[in-house]
Amino acid sequence: MLGKTANGLFWMYRYLERAENTARLIETGQRIALTRLGDSDEEWRSVLLSAGVWPGYEQYKGELTKEGAIDWLLRSKNNPSSVRACIGTARMNARLVRTALTGEVWESVNAAYMNAEKILARQVSERDLPGCLRTLRQHTALVRGMTHGTMLREANYEFSRLGTFLERADNTGRILDVKYYVLLPSARAVGSALDNVQWESILRSVAARGGFRMGHSSDAGPREITHFLILDQRLPRSLAFCAHRLQDNLKRLNSGRGKPTDSMKLVDMLLRKYLTHEVEAIFEYGLHEFIQEILGLLGDLTAQIQIDYRFYE
Repeated sequence: MLGKTANGLFWMYRYLERAENTARLIETGQRIALTRLGDSDEEWRSVLLSAGVWPGYEQYKGELTKEGAIDWLLRSKNNPSSVRACIGTARMNARLVRTALTGEVWESVNAAYMNAEKILARQVSERDLPGCLRTLRQHTALVRGMTHGTMLREANYEFSRLGTFLERADNTGRILDVKYYVLLPSARAVGSALDNVQWESILRSVAARGGFRMGHSSDAGPREITHFLILDQRLPRSLAFCAHRLQDNLKRLNSGRGKPTDSMKLVDMLLRKYLTHEVEAIFEYGLHEFIQEILGLLGDLTAQIQIDYRFYE
């Protein structure tokens, strides 16, 4: 398999996952802003920080407003991580690897792109935003469904899943980190009704609220939510679930080889060192420090996969 094909598949699915995650973040930003009595515009700073796009917003937009933040996250061409830009980049990568995709997958990617260009051609009003976000998420989910339903379980499929789970793990980690250090107005709010509402918003942002409520009582708090998002292998967006899927994908790619690749060693270390502890040990170590180390390892893993499978050759 050509490294350029592997690279195109990896980033195509990574950008599709990023588009969906950003759409969920925008929806969560609206919910978080409603929990504050003060300046609701300022709440969007945490959302921009969580998406990793605050420096770009500050450079191009300047003053922070709700309308400006939503437009930057949703449709700005100057933001390479906006939903519109991510779907466009995913389609560009899909064109480069067209022969590695089934017809159904290509058609669903193309439909997602055309739909995004249509509904994001002009600024989206607050009234139309929920329906717009729902439609965008449905189209990215359709690509994922077509991938599961039509692609052979061979190298093409494995690289698509590597991109998906690396992006998903990175997103969950960033949301947790920003929640703990940015969203709360002060240390006095920890454990308060405001704190609980915002933790609820975090569950919504990773599509985990329903699953969490099925397995936990109504009085479950931050520790239970942190355990759910980091260590619970039942949740498709938890760090542990994503890491185990990455391990499985890399093992299948390495099938028949004599020794494990460096990327396999990295993900094995990630699971062994960070994702086998109890949540109390994570809080004792420091949630921020824990998440930062995991995010660093995910970045290292991305770089090592590119080296191991010669993405640019």
